[in-house]
Amino acid sequence: MKFIFRPKTQGDAHQIVGWHYLPPDDFYDLDQDPEDLAEFLDPRTWQEPNYSVFNEVGELIGFFNFRPDGQRVEIGLGLRPDLTGKGLGRAFINAGLAFGQEHFSVGMWSLSVATFNTRAIRLYEHVGFTALNTFLQHTNGGEYEFLRMVRPT
Repeated sequence: MKFIFRPKTQGDAHQIVGWHYLPPDDFYDLDQDPEDLAEFLDPRTWQEPNYSVFNEVGELIGFFNFRPDGQRVEIGLGLRPDLTGKGLGRAFINAGLAFGQEHFSVGMWSLSVATFNTRAIRLYEHVGFTALNTFLQHTNGGEYEFLRMVRPT
């Protein structure tokens, strides 16, 4: 599959907010947390460094957010729910990192994932991320443990 990155648009944002994952991944539904939802729908986020990802026939299949912080870039990402669990994750992440490397000065990638999401953690490990630390974050009406992972470029 080919991955095409474009700055996120209003239409993309509203389409992505409508995505709903099966449990336990429904934790990542953007409408689960009012603050996350408001941030995602904020027009100021409909531009770089927030990108929508399309396939070769123009279907919206995911998104990547890049947050530079010195030599580290924090990434956020999501793959359309009907495409998860189909073996696309590794290629999707690698495409996002390659795109990010072209557009940002990066020495280290960083991402955070809920510790219960063992499937995603295994995937991130397979593409070279290692555990850095855990932390508690208030989201989705509760406090959850997250794992911060890093990968050198």
